[in-house]
Amino acid sequence: MPKYKSGALFAILWAGLFLLPLAAAMGQERSPLILLTSFPDAVYQPFKIAFEKKNPDIELFVLNKKTSAAISYIQDGQNHQVDLFWASAPDAFEVLKQSGDLAKLQNPALAATAQIGGYPLNDPDGYYLGFAISGYGIMWNTDYLQSRHLPEPQSWDDLRKGIYENHLGLSAPSRSGTTHLIVEIILQSKGWDEGWRTLLEIGGNLATITARSYGVRHGVEEGRFGAGLVIDFFGLMSRAQGHPVKFVYPEQTVMLPANIAMIKGAKNPEQAARFIRFVISDAGQRFLFQPAISRLPVNPDIYQYAPAGFPNPFKGASRRDSLLFDSSLSRRRYHLVNALFDQLVTYRLRELKEAWSLIHKAERKLAGEEQADMEIAISEARNLIFRIPVDDEMSRDSKINGLFSRHKPGFSVSAGQSELEAKWRADALARYSKAARIAENVLSRLEAAGKGPSLQ
Repeated sequence: MPKYKSGALFAILWAGLFLLPLAAAMGQERSPLILLTSFPDAVYQPFKIAFEKKNPDIELFVLNKKTSAAISYIQDGQNHQVDLFWASAPDAFEVLKQSGDLAKLQNPALAATAQIGGYPLNDPDGYYLGFAISGYGIMWNTDYLQSRHLPEPQSWDDLRKGIYENHLGLSAPSRSGTTHLIVEIILQSKGWDEGWRTLLEIGGNLATITARSYGVRHGVEEGRFGAGLVIDFFGLMSRAQGHPVKFVYPEQTVMLPANIAMIKGAKNPEQAARFIRFVISDAGQRFLFQPAISRLPVNPDIYQYAPAGFPNPFKGASRRDSLLFDSSLSRRRYHLVNALFDQLVTYRLRELKEAWSLIHKAERKLAGEEQADMEIAISEARNLIFRIPVDDEMSRDSKINGLFSRHKPGFSVSAGQSELEAKWRADALARYSKAARIAENVLSRLEAAGKGPSLQ
């Protein structure tokens, strides 16, 4: 650091005090821009620095909230002002579009349409734009799996297997827009009934349900559990940072845009439009390749600058065209699906895991045995867990979906929602307990027949 004589230092300080108000008087004050995002600081901080460097007249303020909380924050409109919303889940933007909280983008160039796997990258009506492409799949810690002699999972169905008991991590869809999309992808790709069977078996193998989706990534990185259901950039980012992880896109998955939108009534629309232009510019798109960000650009031409081995959703094995995701359906039943998952899995995790653990033990002991009555009993136990209190038709019913909203501290949900959740909760507890008792009875009978201790 240079050394100054006291007189010179005084002159510098005096000049600074004089120039600051002068700069303000000459119109060089920085305009505020408020960005609400669900992305971690590792993603938004580099963009903030680069954008402010390119636009020294703007100061970007970032408000970080999980997607479901961000939706409520915008919709509540309680004397706060947000200019931009930036997140991964396209159905979240559909929710805000339908509630009238997004501003229609005026620049036709920004609203140009394109597709990925038959899905529009930008809102056809011009209310939000895709800035990156997101894939959804499975991330695992290679050291963790190898030390426990577990195979590397390649599909959602692999995660249903009893060998992964207590080795998986997931966030609740009510807490994470990313997880909500994963849940919807499974429900839409497999159908409502088989989708819930898949989710309930995966739920039985969970080591924990994390507070936010970042917790799944960190848990896998740190080896607190072996694998997790995540958005692709978590796996790509972790691998780029040297963690012993891998990521796979299951066959039954989709590529969807991560989006950005201007909030209706934004106080700083011109500055907001400049940020949107920045993130979809060539420079902003190339920025996505940074190891700490590791996101897939929406511009196909930018992949010529991609790091070696980086997935290209427009070409090769990374491309996904088989499943057309229905974001309108996801948006309509958004809160119902989240509430149902919480009552069947999140809040009943201990009972669900206990029932599956006993079923898996009984199935292992029954392997190779000719015990038809016991096999029927275990099948009954499975079917008890799989009995979903909402069918596909009900999940699409606008009247039923209209009863549901997000649980927010200090606010009550509708009487209809409370009544249904109470029924689901009691029903799930009764069914899981009965399934566990059936499996325990089978284990006891096997023990009595000399097939080994029942609860090992």
